[in-house]
Amino acid sequence: MNSYEQNVIKNIEKFGCSVTHVMADEDGPGFTYSIGIQQQTAKPEVIVVGLPPKLMHFMVNEYNKRVKAGEEFTENELYDGFIEDFQVTFKAIDPKHYDDYMGSCQWLYNGDDFQVFQIVWPSTSGKWPWDKDASEQYLNSMTILY
Repeated sequence: MNSYEQNVIKNIEKFGCSVTHVMADEDGPGFTYSIGIQQQTAKPEVIVVGLPPKLMHFMVNEYNKRVKAGEEFTENELYDGFIEDFQVTFKAIDPKHYDDYMGSCQWLYNGDDFQVFQIVWPSTSGKWPWDKDASEQYLNSMTILY
């Protein structure tokens, strides 16, 4: 086990999950995801795409905290408390994205036998990715994984 993997295990033991950030590059926006939530709570891992790293880290930790407290999250429901003044929703990501986005989870779970929710956030004008009038800039900032 390398030092990164040792750190992931320590964080899972201490906090109930580890959080990994991947910076934006020419292939797409940055993203942040959990490692270990399903192992600890039997609830899906979570990923956030396209927001500032500190905010995405907060959102992953908020999800972890609330899941550990017993809150249930379901797809297509709206939830407060992740982004100030905005609600978010959850969508199960397609496992075809695991290789590109969930590598550390694949390591932890020895394959693709885990679930992941994408935390989907609205634009500042309140539009969602499925709204016909959602701006191209907004859609480019959040890769759709579901």
